[in-house]
Amino acid sequence: MGNYILRRLLIAVPSLLGISIILFTVLALAPGDPFEEMATNPAVPPEVRMALRAQFGLDDPVWQRYTHWLASMLQGDWGFSFVSRIDVDELILQRLPVTVAIIGSSLILALLVALPVGILAAVKPYSWFDRIASTLAFIGFSLPTFFTGLLFILFFSIKLDWLPFVFRADISATGWAWWWEHLKQSIMPVSVLGLALAASWMRYVRSSVLDVVRLDYVTTARSKGLTERVVILKHAVRNALIPVVTLVALQLPQLFGGAIVTEQIFRIPGIGSLLIDAVLRNDTPVIMAVTFVLSALVILFNLLADIVYGWLDPRISYR
Repeated sequence: MGNYILRRLLIAVPSLLGISIILFTVLALAPGDPFEEMATNPAVPPEVRMALRAQFGLDDPVWQRYTHWLASMLQGDWGFSFVSRIDVDELILQRLPVTVAIIGSSLILALLVALPVGILAAVKPYSWFDRIASTLAFIGFSLPTFFTGLLFILFFSIKLDWLPFVFRADISATGWAWWWEHLKQSIMPVSVLGLALAASWMRYVRSSVLDVVRLDYVTTARSKGLTERVVILKHAVRNALIPVVTLVALQLPQLFGGAIVTEQIFRIPGIGSLLIDAVLRNDTPVIMAVTFVLSALVILFNLLADIVYGWLDPRISYR
């Protein structure tokens, strides 16, 4: 196992290197200038703007700028935000915990909904439960997150006045009151992301379990006198989850993309809102760092999915 993880990490290095080259080249060739606002500001002399461009190497060739950026990244220097006027790593560390908390909670909610509902729908195919669950699932993954987010705000915030629709990071309460306020303002964004994923995953869980329960070894387990609960949970579900793990790993980029939209809707001060704000203001160091971090997280989650395969399927060996 240790050798396998080490090999996968070594393979991830050229992948991240290739991703960084493509991202940096695209951003360098894109129109826009982080100092273009200074050009229209009469209070800023042209020589000051040119000195800033020379200081940050914006007039250097693309390959030279990338080499300087890569060398700085390897030394732990992620650059300087032109807009926020602070180091990029400090800016990301301020926003990352909120995004990780929202995405992690959404992922847990999606699994808690998709697994039991999908398994029950497969155990009782074409029943009323299966029909209702399938209908809700089709509705769930057909609606975009920005639309369901607005519906949640209109219903739970404006009509019922139960939940706040603007996420606040500067809550002055302490103790249990602080946790309660954070819980209330996280319910809607977590539900929007989690239920959208659960709707898609539920259909895959149902289909996978349906394929497995018809196999011969499941019939043999029933003929031995085992209870239906043991047959489903111990013999059928474990093998049925193998393709579901692949689906979860492949849809994690979609989860990050949905988080970016959701953070804009609920004004969550996370990585997604930071990225959108950096794109609008041409803050290239922040864009580069955030996209690089998201790419690294996607590769990491794919590695975790491969490790889970070995736990679900004893036939898989890591060599």
